[in-house]
Amino acid sequence: MHDRIDAGTLKERKESLKRSRPDLRARDAAAELGVSEAEYVAASCGDDVRRLAGPWPELVAGLPTLGEVMALTRNNCAVHEKVGRFGEISVSGDQGLVLNTDIDLRIFYANWSTGFAVTETGRHGTRRSLQFFSADGTAIHKVYLRPESDIAAYEALVARHLSDDQSIDQVVAPRKPAPPARPDSEIDVAELRRRWDGLEDVHDFINLLRDVGATRLQAFRLVGRKYAVPVPPESFRRALESAADTGLPIMIFVGNPGVIQIHTGPVRTLKETAPWFNVLDPGFNLHLRTDGIAEAWVVRKPTTDGIVTSLELFTADGKPIAYMFGARKPGQPELEAWRNLAADLELVAV
Repeated sequence: MHDRIDAGTLKERKESLKRSRPDLRARDAAAELGVSEAEYVAASCGDDVRRLAGPWPELVAGLPTLGEVMALTRNNCAVHEKVGRFGEISVSGDQGLVLNTDIDLRIFYANWSTGFAVTETGRHGTRRSLQFFSADGTAIHKVYLRPESDIAAYEALVARHLSDDQSIDQVVAPRKPAPPARPDSEIDVAELRRRWDGLEDVHDFINLLRDVGATRLQAFRLVGRKYAVPVPPESFRRALESAADTGLPIMIFVGNPGVIQIHTGPVRTLKETAPWFNVLDPGFNLHLRTDGIAEAWVVRKPTTDGIVTSLELFTADGKPIAYMFGARKPGQPELEAWRNLAADLELVAV
């Protein structure tokens, strides 16, 4: 936890930094000032930032009125940007779904703490967005207006959810560390394998991990190569290149504790700007920080639709970066071309 900077001092430092380096992204500027991104954004409340109030599911339910937008979800090593419209929105408890064709999200509202409406004016004109943060001040999800978006609907939505508190002071709490993994010797490997054999839906995998008390990577290590095979960190790049070459439609998941965002379809335009490897397609951008990838695994899970194969990336401390699947809908078997691509990745031993 950083030593707390007085909000007024932070505001002065922010304005000075913006004058000297106007193109610096908010996330990087906040890091330079030694604060969370939420604190950095809040420092401009009353100027070009308005603090929002929930309920967050109600606010998300109003997003279809904005028309076409760009939705952005990121973690430390991956940024996932999709252009489309919000729709097909549902809520169950503190979880939400957005299942429109292009904007496809799994939302965990328990981890949403703070929201802001942000107006940025620069050399490219005025940019309006809605930005949401967790209790520790980390960005969870952002929705950017595009030229086709309905600004009046945006302003009406902001007005409905405007907070009574428009102070520049933003309190953040450190994220609780994840409990340490149990020793491998305490995991019932026979039960892990029995439960894995009996999977019928990929969504049941979380319950399997919880019931046997294993972390995701621990389960991969212990289940055996029938279901989980370590592959080189560059495998995700190789898979993207193969999919782009063949036109194979894939699914790419990027998430954080508050949102998982999904792209389904082909990828076409790939570009490296080290350390980032990028997909730069109309409607979908992915920015993958390759130097943060410590482990990659090809993982197979039985389902009622047959085996479902994923390629999964993790940081050195075991946090998920991105997952890739072959494009499929429930009730359909996965694409044979995707299954073959994943098998090819396993030919390079690690």
